Amino acid sequence: MRLLGRPGGCHRERKTGGHVARPDKPLLYRRAPLGWAQRPARTANPHPGLPQILRNPRGYNGRMTSHPQTFHAVVVGGGLVGKTAALALTQSGLRTALVAAPAAPLPAGAIFDSRIYALSSSSETLLERLRVWQALDRSRLGPVFDMRVFGDAHAELHFSAFQASVPQLAWIVESSLIETSLDTALRFQPNLSWFESRGQGMTVHDDAAHVTLSSGETLETDLIVGADGAHSWVRAQMSSKATRRDYRQTGVVANFKTEKPHGETAYQWFKDSEIIALLPLPGDHVSLVWSARTEHADELLKLDPAQLTAEVERVTQNMLGALECVTPAQGFPLALQSVDRLVAPRVALVGDAAHLIHPLAGQGMNLGLRDVAALAEVIANKEPFRDLGDPVLLRRYERARREDIQKLVIATDGLQKLFSVPGTFARAVRNTGMALVGAQPFVKRWLVSAALG
Repeated sequence: MRLLGRPGGCHRERKTGGHVARPDKPLLYRRAPLGWAQRPARTANPHPGLPQILRNPRGYNGRMTSHPQTFHAVVVGGGLVGKTAALALTQSGLRTALVAAPAAPLPAGAIFDSRIYALSSSSETLLERLRVWQALDRSRLGPVFDMRVFGDAHAELHFSAFQASVPQLAWIVESSLIETSLDTALRFQPNLSWFESRGQGMTVHDDAAHVTLSSGETLETDLIVGADGAHSWVRAQMSSKATRRDYRQTGVVANFKTEKPHGETAYQWFKDSEIIALLPLPGDHVSLVWSARTEHADELLKLDPAQLTAEVERVTQNMLGALECVTPAQGFPLALQSVDRLVAPRVALVGDAAHLIHPLAGQGMNLGLRDVAALAEVIANKEPFRDLGDPVLLRRYERARREDIQKLVIATDGLQKLFSVPGTFARAVRNTGMALVGAQPFVKRWLVSAALG
């Protein structure tokens, strides 16, 4: 028998043959119809009707498996992008394995998660299609209707959702909120197996790929999706070269309660080669993202809450009145990273495994979710005779993503460099540029459209 691919999955053709139907709906809107043949996993679910989710290094029958368990796709990486990829694939009817460690719990007593994302309309649309967005607690979502950007010499830019004719510029959402909704959705997917383990070995053959886990299990699959972050193990196995440049900056994040209402407005300041942003959370709270020089960030992280609050009030010129720090400050290094190829035979990279950009535009997560949407769309539109790991198919995904990734890399890196150049002349040039952009409504509308994805 030979391996056949189909939009909803792949199967092994039996001697009796069969007709392969091609659905006319996009991948994210459908499930594989009942009766469609799919390649059977060698390990059956002993509890029919219950999700095939592995919370231990054993097979469904409670015994260590001696044969590979077979899947259409194996997603390695348990961040938001990896879980979204696993959900998109399994909701389309593909038997999917997710290899991911459990998520870190939210610190006890925290009012808001200090890890937040500014999600664009394209990200909202993807999560809606996967029925994740609808499950989010709306009282914890912060819409952004306006954005004010201040240069380092009195120049200012104002972006408005009303002027751009869009409902909102972005949604400010806690990482843990999205993750909880994703976890809930994944737990009830009958085609999903969740391995709380890590990859230890990877081999690729003409007809299949194999992933060996640290638990000793082996997974056989048509496609491996690497969603395991900037230091991707999958990327290393496929020998894709990553070019990394350290910005010598650290992102300092914390949440604050404000005296004055933020009015669903995001604020951003460019000061002394550093970037400070206050993003609106629900009620009278904001999230701080301070891209500071590493040595300065180390000093900020050593401050007690009262001292940090005073420093934030100073650099933001008390824009929102007196502040109160409500979560401990955390820091993460900032870098630019690109890879020479997003795909290899039976392997595709998504999210930070494929690219890493400066957070000044708040587009890193949106870029990763657009990777997932593009990969899902390519799989939905594949020819019936191709399986999921076909190099021709994966090159379509790579071509679909290259331009979007390169544009954001150039834009964010260029802005970071522009505002890092010292001197009076450089300051005058960049602030004049900001003033010119602010005077051109069509340019601002184009920038908003690009940010929305």
